[in-house]
Amino acid sequence: MKKGIFITFEGCEGVGKSSQLRMLQDYLREQNIAFYFTREPGGTGVSEQIRAVILDGKNSAMADECEALLYAAARVQLLKEEIEPRLNRGELVICDRYVDSSLAYQGYARGLGVDYVKSINDYAFKNVMPDYTIFLRLPPSEAFKRKGGVDGTDRVELSGVDFHNAVFEGYNKLASEYKDRFIVIEATGTKYETQQKIISALKERGVL
Repeated sequence: MKKGIFITFEGCEGVGKSSQLRMLQDYLREQNIAFYFTREPGGTGVSEQIRAVILDGKNSAMADECEALLYAAARVQLLKEEIEPRLNRGELVICDRYVDSSLAYQGYARGLGVDYVKSINDYAFKNVMPDYTIFLRLPPSEAFKRKGGVDGTDRVELSGVDFHNAVFEGYNKLASEYKDRFIVIEATGTKYETQQKIISALKERGVL
């Protein structure tokens, strides 16, 4: 039985998720709160190799179904190798992206459908769902402006404006559907203002 706490972070490209995760880790260290941080896709030797294939801009011919299956494969490896054992030991686990990314990116934006994405991520949905998901909400147009444009080597970032707008809408639908789990943080202010919103929200829920 899961004993620990599982927190995931979600958001569109360029929303500032990486910065917020670094700041949260700094805060946890300052407060002497033990945690384990990982990312998706990645977090293990096998999963990092899969990540390299998924994000390689040269793999433009990758089928949408192949992409979704690769994410699912990297995820189950991370679950089995790192996340599940740590949760079972009572640890606080923080993950940069999880199944909601697959629902938003492949289910909604790629048009594969939520049911398909759930079916290939059956293990995650049945065994390891987040206690809370921090959704940093900022429209893609503003997010890409903030990060200085699209990364020309990143296959996902190169997917186009319509794709990223669909991702954003997918996240909004998920936030409405999973209200008990999603913590929506409006990321329109400075990174410090956003950090305070995240910390306050986690404190309110007894995580910190």
